[in-house]
Amino acid sequence: MTRAADLDAVRREGKRIRTPHLEVRYIASLSRLPRIGIIVPRHKQSAVARNKVKRWLRELSRATLLPALMGTPPLDVLLRATPEAYRADHATLVEEVRRVSERLGVPQS
Repeated sequence: MTRAADLDAVRREGKRIRTPHLEVRYIASLSRLPRIGIIVPRHKQSAVARNKVKRWLRELSRATLLPALMGTPPLDVLLRATPEAYRADHATLVEEVRRVSERLGVPQS
């Protein structure tokens, strides 16, 4: 998802899942396929740090979350990084995305 209206709708109306480094909101999608949006606020961090977190979340969404969502009814999912996400390592974010997908009802192998 890239449109501001879509992101705002999920942020306002979606159910929330919190992890130590992510805030995830989700609602049923009107489209036929699941969609994922990513928000990484500045949180007084450098552009380099922000882009690193964005790249990690984008890759985790592409490689882990999106394929897992393909077997379920379509959802719009919004991943928002918290300030603590800047201090997290990649393995921690991988585990959190896996836990989020399990809470969304997506089995993990």
